[in-house]
Amino acid sequence: MVVQLDYFSKIGGSSLTDARMKVRDADLTSHAIPNTYVPFRNAHFLSIATSWAEVLGATKIFIGAVFEDSSGYPDCRPEYYDAMNAVIRAGTRPETNITIETPLIYLKKSDIVKRGMELHAPLDRTWSCYRDSDAACGVCDSCALRLRAFQEAGMDDPIAYANRPEYLRI
Repeated sequence: MVVQLDYFSKIGGSSLTDARMKVRDADLTSHAIPNTYVPFRNAHFLSIATSWAEVLGATKIFIGAVFEDSSGYPDCRPEYYDAMNAVIRAGTRPETNITIETPLIYLKKSDIVKRGMELHAPLDRTWSCYRDSDAACGVCDSCALRLRAFQEAGMDDPIAYANRPEYLRI
């Protein structure tokens, strides 16, 4: 089953959902929430997943949120998932026992890359770019975080980039 989420473009408020907003170049030193943040996006995803989980009798929902190396998105913080788990407990049948699991939340992205390589994950089939679809731009926040993770892991990112800057931490 496919769920339509095209209403995000009607809500706007993010350069990922509003064509009038430009995806900015990465600034990995900034602590501000970037304009690529989609307001409360993970709540939408998790609400849909919770509905399905309750119908199916599932007890776990897994999401790959990362806290330390995220772009500063509020919905990638551990306390957000603690709160969402409380909402699920309060908003589902008493016999329902669904929890959101965040197995990557405290890992650095470079550790995730290393683990992916150990598991022979097809990282060449993954995509992070917020701007382009033929070759990753290499300069948006998502590309910068991905490139830095591969560089810190001492591995070459297998996808094509239009621009491949160095993002190692100093």
